[in-house]
Amino acid sequence: MNYTFVVPPERAGLELDEFLCLNFPGVPKGALRNEVRIGRVLLDGAVTHPAQRLRDGDVVLCSFEEEDLPRPSVAPEQRLQVLYEDEAVIIVDKPARLAVESERWAPELPTVAGALLALAEQRGVPWRPRLVHRLDKDTTGALAAAKTLQAERALRGAFERGEVQKRYFALVEGEYPLEMGETDVIDRPIAPDERKSGRMMVHADGKPSQTRVSVLERFGGFTLLAAEPLTGRTHQIRVHLADAGFPLVIDHVYGRRNELKLSEIKASYRSKRGGVERPLMDRLTLHAARLTLPAVPDLDGVPGSPGASAEAPLPGDFQRVLKQMRKVRPFRARRS
Repeated sequence: MNYTFVVPPERAGLELDEFLCLNFPGVPKGALRNEVRIGRVLLDGAVTHPAQRLRDGDVVLCSFEEEDLPRPSVAPEQRLQVLYEDEAVIIVDKPARLAVESERWAPELPTVAGALLALAEQRGVPWRPRLVHRLDKDTTGALAAAKTLQAERALRGAFERGEVQKRYFALVEGEYPLEMGETDVIDRPIAPDERKSGRMMVHADGKPSQTRVSVLERFGGFTLLAAEPLTGRTHQIRVHLADAGFPLVIDHVYGRRNELKLSEIKASYRSKRGGVERPLMDRLTLHAARLTLPAVPDLDGVPGSPGASAEAPLPGDFQRVLKQMRKVRPFRARRS
């Protein structure tokens, strides 16, 4: 099927991929850019590139079936909590088990992208959410999206330059050897694990990677850490902590548990006759607690956003685990 669009005066100057996003809302930008690259999108009858700027009256011809493209992102039933918002940026509290964008193997499942798109449509506003970073599906907490093209470009650059401050809460196995108030920087390069697709590892030939950690609370055999990634590698916190010998308490890839039960941490635990013990928590013990963004300039270079900072409350399952840890695994300092 062919779709033909004539560029109106108010959209002159837009890049082609941006123009396509406006006409195919919900379809991932990457998919539309790919259609341009393989020649199924023509500009005035000629093959072009995704970043080509459009002029008033240009004709854009799309020769593809919209239903063959990745499905538009699906919104979850429950609206996401907005932690911060201005005209350029929105920060939301991402719940567990919600992917940021559509997964190839499950495109029908709800996503954060779908939730943001639905929010914009409900408000009847012209902005299209532009995700500028990721959280793992089972990680909770603060997640940012840009609301304008210039904000997206500025924030992507800020992430690449390490100008974004991220603070996570990580519950790990073992008693991390730091005094309260001290900090440690795990400085170990990270690279893809060629033995297992999608997995990362510490490797001498990897990209430089640093994570600053400090102790928030101690328990018998466990530690709640604050982890601040100073670089932005995939699975960085999880890989660094596991390599240091303190994996997340629950991490099916880099740790040794898929879930945590009370019977694993409470010596006097007795199960109810005929009952099945439910886990205290069955996802990553990792939470994006705080996100601080730099000021975002507008097209003229004038700050359009004063800089954003938001804190995400600790979710209920994480709170339950910490409550039980305090009761059944209180920290007892070892005598020297």
